[in-house]
Amino acid sequence: MQTQNRLFDDLARVAGGAFGALAGLRNEIEEMVKQRLERLLADLDHVPREEFDAVRAMAEKARTEQESLMTRVAALEAALAEAQKPRAKAKPKPASKDPEADGGDS
Repeated sequence: MQTQNRLFDDLARVAGGAFGALAGLRNEIEEMVKQRLERLLADLDHVPREEFDAVRAMAEKARTEQESLMTRVAALEAALAEAQKPRAKAKPKPASKDPEADGGDS
């Protein structure tokens, strides 16, 4: 449907083109802002979330393994202490080197 006045049709086309151009400009500005923020975060040495989560998972695994090893070492130390108890009782006393303790025959 065409209006009687071509001026309004031309203005409508220009306005439609301007809105299209503004939408494209908006997308470009958003992309530029996003790139600037990413550059800023990279300069600040911030870590991406994925890397943080990966390191956190590794730390949790290491902590779990450490606790397991600590429990195992404690059990081994207890077993070693038990194994050394009978040896301490069965160990004979060394002979005295003092000549007077033997009766003084020399």
